[in-house]
Amino acid sequence: METTTEIWELRLYIAGKTAKSVAALSNLKRYCEEHLKDKYVIEVIDLLVQPQLAEGDQIFAIPTLVKKVPEPIRKIIGDLSNEEKVLVGLNIRPAAIVE
Repeated sequence: METTTEIWELRLYIAGKTAKSVAALSNLKRYCEEHLKDKYVIEVIDLLVQPQLAEGDQIFAIPTLVKKVPEPIRKIIGDLSNEEKVLVGLNIRPAAIVE
């Protein structure tokens, strides 16, 4: 039985409520619920409200997802609609299918 309950810290950079930003957040939440249930935190940073925060994670495109923990830090740009690409990018192994 696994004893480590590592919490995944994810940060999603957006710029307002654009279609891409809304899609990215929706997709991210869905993947997290499927593969990281109860083991994740999503911080959404709207760069229209807090533009100074883009510098810390070197954000050049919107939306951008940054995986802070567990390391290594990873970044994925776009609306996160390609689930396989997102899971591979974040190094998430799909949850085992229980029959």
